[in-house]
Amino acid sequence: MSSRPPVRRTTMATFVLIHGAGGTASSWDLVATELQAAGHETVAMDLPCEDDSAGLTEYRDAVIDAIGDRRDDLVVVAQSLGGFTAPLVADRVPVELIVLVTAMIPKPGERGGDWWGNVDCAEAIAAQGLPDDSEETLFLHDVPPEVLAASEPPRDQTGRVMEDPWPLDAWPDVPTRFLLCMDDRFFPPEWMRGIVRDRLGIEPDEIPGSHCAYLSQPKPMAAAILRAWDERASS
Repeated sequence: MSSRPPVRRTTMATFVLIHGAGGTASSWDLVATELQAAGHETVAMDLPCEDDSAGLTEYRDAVIDAIGDRRDDLVVVAQSLGGFTAPLVADRVPVELIVLVTAMIPKPGERGGDWWGNVDCAEAIAAQGLPDDSEETLFLHDVPPEVLAASEPPRDQTGRVMEDPWPLDAWPDVPTRFLLCMDDRFFPPEWMRGIVRDRLGIEPDEIPGSHCAYLSQPKPMAAAILRAWDERASS
């Protein structure tokens, strides 16, 4: 667990938005617009997912570089593979809250490449009896065509980051919330609920949307993120 001095709390937060595998900073644009409209600041970055030499340290440092000298009321929001990076950031800068969005939750020493087998992810996907495992079926089935057409295409994702053991001894001592996407076919919700209970010891918050709910359901996602911050800020 990390110990750090208390930080000044205001009603305005800076939401640090970490994309998943092969994503881009712009993946968060629709959610960021909602957060900004509520009076908050957002920070998003392109992680070095196309770099064959980039591991967890480089992913963490890319986020910290994007944060810059901001230190007040930081909320780290991470989707999917971003779950391996978010706690590493919170271990280095004074984060007030971590919000995981249908995210991978690592254990100490666990490699990303081993996570899938450790939690029986393939079995959970197969149990749904989907017609195929295409990107459209698993990830994009509820994304409006016009939203998809306006989005940046995914980037290549190297496997390098999956090779590093997760380096912390425990989850950082930072309040953590989990948003469970109820239409997710890649991380099916009832299966994911058990992972959250087992690895974080908390009950997730439910929102509509698929694994790409930041595209298909940005308003409910932003509302859930804001609600998590408001509850934290008032505690």
